[in-house]
Amino acid sequence: MVFDPEELYEVDSELPELSGAVLLHQLDGFVDAGMAGQTVTEHLESQFEHTVAARFDVDRLVDYRARRPMMTFAADHWETFEAPELVVRLFHDEAGTPFLLLTGPEPDHEWERYAVAVRSLVDRWHVRMVVNFHGIPMGAPHTRPLGVTAHATRRELIGDYRPVFNQLQVPGSAASLVEFRLGESSHDAVGFAAHVPHYLAQSRYPAAGLTLLGSVSRTTGLSIPDEALVSSARRTDAEIERQVAESDEVAEVVRALERQYDTFAEAMDRKNLLADEVAQMPTAEELGAEFERFLAEQQDRGE
Repeated sequence: MVFDPEELYEVDSELPELSGAVLLHQLDGFVDAGMAGQTVTEHLESQFEHTVAARFDVDRLVDYRARRPMMTFAADHWETFEAPELVVRLFHDEAGTPFLLLTGPEPDHEWERYAVAVRSLVDRWHVRMVVNFHGIPMGAPHTRPLGVTAHATRRELIGDYRPVFNQLQVPGSAASLVEFRLGESSHDAVGFAAHVPHYLAQSRYPAAGLTLLGSVSRTTGLSIPDEALVSSARRTDAEIERQVAESDEVAEVVRALERQYDTFAEAMDRKNLLADEVAQMPTAEELGAEFERFLAEQQDRGE
């Protein structure tokens, strides 16, 4: 039986012309250290007015028992139900350029069909580029420039970003599969992962969101204000410094990471972690284990 991707979504029939627009996507449920991707999403939603362009069928894609939606019980009746939403919203940047943002829970089922459905929307709207963003935990200090791992369906799309890792295996995600399948069908897709200090991975770290926003803006050409994120990052950094100063143990961890970072940067003759080769970096097995641990902790927190 042939699958019709329109079985998985409904589209607003009164959308304007979107040819050449960018589709950003950030889903809840996979690794997002420092809430970096979520921070960017919330920032975009707070900066620009937006409307729903398409809505996915969450009853087919989401396992309600795995992440139970919240309901409010009031005295003698159920008052509210926070239904999950997997939606594409239409925004316009400061220059009036339209762009799209796909957000919501990562599908639990039918990943391949979901990827086909996203591709059909890309074709329907003549989207020129699809961009994903999130944070990953890394053994790096907050006192040094944040690195970014960039990947794309074509090397030209990520310019001078250079790989940190040669090859490794990590748990898959729906977003990664979408990028992979888009590449197979010759669509342009890009992904950015901000390197979040592992000791800040479970907290909101605005600096990582700010770093991601910069990567997204440079790659897409979208005009997105960042003043609110800059202010938030400064306040958080000041609080981190205060807490580090109050703990000799934490301060020593940071100093050790600084030494490791500086040794790596010196060896690569660069000022950040965007380097051609690996020097004193985690192995593929170590990073894979870190991903698994982070996912397990996120699930435990959700429960």
